[in-house]
Amino acid sequence: MGPGPRPAPALPPSPRRRSRAAAAAAAAARSRAGEARVGAGPSATLAGLQAGSCCRGPFTLLRAGPTASRMARWLPRSTDLTRFCQKLNRVKTLEDDMMETSFNRCLSTIDLTLLGIGGMVGSGLYVLTGTVAKEIAGPAVIVSFIIAGFASLLAALCYAEFGARVPKTGSAYMFTYVSVGEIWAFLIGWNVLLEYMIGGAAVARAWSGYLDSIFNHKIKNFTETHVGAWQVPFLARYPDFLAAAILLVATAFISFGAKVSSWLNHVFSAISMGVILFILIMGFVLAQPKNWSTQEGGFAPYGLSGIMAGTATCFYAFVGFDVIAASSEEARNPQRAVPRAIAFSLGLATGAYILVSVVLTLMVPWHTLDPDSALADAFYRRGYAWAGFLVAAGSICAMNTVLLSNLFSLPRIVYAMAEDGLFFQVFSRVHPRTQVPVIGIVVFGLLMALLALIFDLEALVQFLSIGTLLAYTFVAASIIVLRFQQQKGDVPVPVAGGQPNPEPHEGPSCSELKEYESFSDKLQLVDRDKSKEQREPGQLKAAFEPYLEFLSDFYPGEVVTVAVVTLMVSAICLCSILVFGNTHLHLPTWSYSLLLVLFSLGFLLSLLLIWAHEQQHSTQTFQIPLVPLSPALSIILNIYLMLKLSYMTWLRFAIWLLLGLIVYFGYGIWHSKENLRESQPQRVSTRYVVFPGGSLEERVQAVQPSSQPATGLPDTDIDDCKR
Repeated sequence: MGPGPRPAPALPPSPRRRSRAAAAAAAAARSRAGEARVGAGPSATLAGLQAGSCCRGPFTLLRAGPTASRMARWLPRSTDLTRFCQKLNRVKTLEDDMMETSFNRCLSTIDLTLLGIGGMVGSGLYVLTGTVAKEIAGPAVIVSFIIAGFASLLAALCYAEFGARVPKTGSAYMFTYVSVGEIWAFLIGWNVLLEYMIGGAAVARAWSGYLDSIFNHKIKNFTETHVGAWQVPFLARYPDFLAAAILLVATAFISFGAKVSSWLNHVFSAISMGVILFILIMGFVLAQPKNWSTQEGGFAPYGLSGIMAGTATCFYAFVGFDVIAASSEEARNPQRAVPRAIAFSLGLATGAYILVSVVLTLMVPWHTLDPDSALADAFYRRGYAWAGFLVAAGSICAMNTVLLSNLFSLPRIVYAMAEDGLFFQVFSRVHPRTQVPVIGIVVFGLLMALLALIFDLEALVQFLSIGTLLAYTFVAASIIVLRFQQQKGDVPVPVAGGQPNPEPHEGPSCSELKEYESFSDKLQLVDRDKSKEQREPGQLKAAFEPYLEFLSDFYPGEVVTVAVVTLMVSAICLCSILVFGNTHLHLPTWSYSLLLVLFSLGFLLSLLLIWAHEQQHSTQTFQIPLVPLSPALSIILNIYLMLKLSYMTWLRFAIWLLLGLIVYFGYGIWHSKENLRESQPQRVSTRYVVFPGGSLEERVQAVQPSSQPATGLPDTDIDDCKR
């Protein structure tokens, strides 16, 4: 019998079958590797990850050709994006001894108070009162100053708490850096730089205008005749050489040190307060109530919109208390001096603005005021030339105090940014004899003189308001974030079921929870009595735990941070509807009302969610009352006033922010001291705490060091560990 038919040769599997087979084999390999990792412990897990790195399912397609390989090389990985975001939001590490400084701590409470008064009572009193009354609000400028003073009070209380807790120079920049994050702090500092430069330049031009009015505008006429006049938007009609010269002289005095600056400020502040008393007494004698009548346009000719627009501009008048916070590193006792100086100076300045506005609008009709020199011109027109001369001379002394305040604070904020590595290091040098940053004083004094030489006063003032309001907003948000964070050295230990950390067992040998470098060194038992629980800042309050138990799984402060972001977004949307809903968006009544209700609920719910968590309670330093309500009111009011500013102000602000981002990503992020600290190897240790479990067995948990976030720490059950 012959051989049977030969079997047909096996056909090669189709490409689809091959791909399916390869996928199945890869899945089986991954499954086996996973089983091996589960049963073999951490070393096997690492080996399994290394062995499985060659077959990762769909990612093998990226290695199929050179084009796919190049594409994969350029695509950012999720770990890189996470690390980049962490770099942007890292916070500043404060020193243990915050009183140590290279500056000279020589300023008392009186020095800081007069510095704040000098910063607030100057150009705002002698220039903005007339400008806002004639062009924006009318006699209702009084209401504008009241609202601006109230909003500034909320912000000032936030600055007072930060200045007492963090007695370092840098003001809003430093406060944002220690609580919110690096990029936000840089942008705030970047805007504060422009704020002080514009403030000094605007005051110098006002100083020049008042001096020119004493000599019947002869300086202006001489300059226009021999130099020429310009017709360029945002630029002055003529170059103001006198304003630039006074800034250069003030720069020279500031370079001699803090004591010289403080002494000059005392002299000019005393003269300024004497002139203000004279204005009030003489002004009430010459007051005519008919100037508020309907024949002259009424008390509020521009309505509520004009009052609120005037309020946004009047914020320029209250920048002075920021000067106190910026000088806290040179205060002898900043914990007490900074809050008191801010309260005293802001109260006196607000009263002066309100009373002078009343006097000015009652002396002459508001629509006939001279915006450049309103007070002096009002006395001239009432026939008291000698009084007008006295007012003009006194106002020049008051503006000198503002120039000194701006030139005093600006180099110190630049120093703080340069000291942290976010700005050019040359500005962090302090003169060994005068103990002031001389390079920063000279460079930014020259820049300020250049602004005063060529730019228009009104354009500068409106640009200044947005930077001030933004700084106030971030400082208020920083207060909420910092108040609900744990203090330095506290380590949160999340327990199963979301229970907070109990207090240590109170006994003769254990009065507080101690930390040890190794498990074999010591074990601390934790008291199992829940009646003695002490919840950490940022943890959910015990009263709300039955209703919001799902929030207990988050680490302390996480929910509060998310709620603060939600609160700010809700405030922006709510204020946008209020400002633009009827005018620009033309929303129908039902949608306008619905959006107002929705965003108001979002704001209130975020506020309640923050309030449902524990916060820090300290009796050692000043703390703003009614947190988070007071900072939240400051946030929503500042955002509303920012949206009332003109679109050109926002455009110039956006351009300045873009320049700041270029500086930060080109220099700051690479030279940041926090970046250098992250690149250095750190000593990592493990601390152990023993928690009581059922019966006599205990449960041991490894706690990460405080320099690292304690996230996702697994519980390790130790059998036969007896009490």
